[in-house]
Amino acid sequence: MATFDLDDLERRMKGAIEDLKREFAGLRTGRASASLLEPVQVEAYGSMVPLNQVANVNVPEPRLLSVQVWDRSLVQPVEKAIRSSSLGLNPSVDGATVRVPLPELTEERRRELTKVAAKYAEDHRIAIRNIRRDGMDVLKAQEKKGEISKDEHHSQGAKVQELTDRLVARIDEMLATKDQEIMQV
Repeated sequence: MATFDLDDLERRMKGAIEDLKREFAGLRTGRASASLLEPVQVEAYGSMVPLNQVANVNVPEPRLLSVQVWDRSLVQPVEKAIRSSSLGLNPSVDGATVRVPLPELTEERRRELTKVAAKYAEDHRIAIRNIRRDGMDVLKAQEKKGEISKDEHHSQGAKVQELTDRLVARIDEMLATKDQEIMQV
């Protein structure tokens, strides 16, 4: 049976927060960002690979992304991957470069993006609660075996709950900030 380690639980929970930051970075807020294309997967060499493993993404203008594909045979798959992503982008090919103009965000699209952000946040809240449950299960098992006292179980359980509450509140703050960023006209 695993031993209880609050630091390990905190590290895992903070990993969920970092993952959420990456997810949020991929959500468009009206200005070009190279991280916008991070979630895009390209079919290359017989498997799906992240776009950044087959191309460089640059931001030459505030409303334009430029994707410099390293292998000319992958230009079409890159263009197809960007077009079929859920990002609502319409890329065009220019030699070995794929240009991705960013259209103005409509009110409807902004609302869709806030819903996507809310889903990302909820997925990460669930991840943190699952990590909390893992820690509580270890405490329960240790108390049952007599390795820790009932008081120790409650004391450590309270610490796990406080950590969970603090990091879920952090996710809520991040979501509020992202929603505000998306809805700014």
